[in-house]
Amino acid sequence: MEPVTETPRDQRPYDLVVLGATGFTGRLTAEYLARHAPDGCRWALAGRNRGRLEEVRTNLTTIDPGLAELPLLEADSANGDSLADLARSTRVVISAVGPYLLYGGPLVAACADAGTDYVDLTGEPEFVDSMYLEHHDRAVATGARIVHACGFDSVPHDLGARFTVLQLPEGQPVTLRGVVRAGGQFSGGTFHSDGRVLVFFPPPQGLAVLERN
Repeated sequence: MEPVTETPRDQRPYDLVVLGATGFTGRLTAEYLARHAPDGCRWALAGRNRGRLEEVRTNLTTIDPGLAELPLLEADSANGDSLADLARSTRVVISAVGPYLLYGGPLVAACADAGTDYVDLTGEPEFVDSMYLEHHDRAVATGARIVHACGFDSVPHDLGARFTVLQLPEGQPVTLRGVVRAGGQFSGGTFHSDGRVLVFFPPPQGLAVLERN
């Protein structure tokens, strides 16, 4: 990707870029945008491998043929210059590159420096805490909004618990215990992010916990 000079946010080439668009979550995000992005939204896909980005774009044309020319940007979480160029090219970055503790920090730093809004779906508390400590002041200075934990496995449980507690009488002690039952496969990023995978089996087998060494 060609270097991008410092440009006011409202004059940048893109409104939104999805980084990690070739992964499981990135593809789902791109498909959602293909269906629901508002008219006139200038968005793009970004990742390390242009060939795989082209495959994702081709798939998106089955949803909206007009996306045949959707811009593709090459950026690598291990290449700080490419992340800086990416952050300066857009108003918002959605990051689907995990595990975030291993690969996410440089992009948050680039967005904080460029005044670019940043969104991810991490469920890694250590990552969220360290990004706040390292980049909050810089983000405030540049106007960047850094928003973590915007994914399915991070938000509904908290909202559901809060809703439940609000239905209970005030001033009484509350003990909250959550149980989740789900099916399907887990992604490699989720496994490496958390280190534990809960596997649910039909009764009477019950619940198994896989630990990553």
